[in-house]
Order: sequence, then C-alpha cells, then structure tokens
Amino acid sequence: MLHFVVEITFTAELSRIEPIVAAHRAFLQVGYDRGWLLMSGPKNPRDGGMVVARAPGKAELEAFFRDDPYAQAGVATYRFTEFNPVKRQAFLENWATGA
Repeated sequence: MLHFVVEITFTAELSRIEPIVAAHRAFLQVGYDRGWLLMSGPKNPRDGGMVVARAPGKAELEAFFRDDPYAQAGVATYRFTEFNPVKRQAFLENWATGA
C-alpha cells in the first residue's frame, strides 16, 4: 500500500458546501471501513479539508475520491501527494505497514 495526503480545496461558497457535509462524511466512512483512511478533517480556515490515506496506488485513490459528494457536486478539487512514512508513532505501526 502507498501512503498519501489528500488536500481538498473548496471551489464554491460554504453555503453550497454545508448541505453536502453529512453526505461527504458518510462517503469518507466507506474509506475508513476499507482501511484506506487514517484521519480527516476540515482545514482552518475552512476552505477545504485534509485526509491521510493509503491505497494500492494513486489511480485507485483518485478513483475513490471521484465518488465523493463534493466531487460529484463540483464544489472541490483534490491534490494527492504520496509520501513514505518512515517515522511514526508505535501505535500506527500496523496501519502503516498493513499488518
């Protein structure tokens, strides 16, 4: 599995984002259930969000996020940055290594 930081940037006013937040979080739960997501949350200031993820590859992760309600509504863009988590807290060992 490869590791990524996903930066979500809103391209619409919060008045268009707010009605979609619950559906977006329900969508993210699919990624958590799949074991692909470690953490996620809004940026401060609230102009998007951040996700720490892992997936078999960048293409698979991009395909997953195409189903995000934010993407479906055309209110956000996504930036996928792969990284190698060589240092981490011990309690993250199993998640980082897929054990």
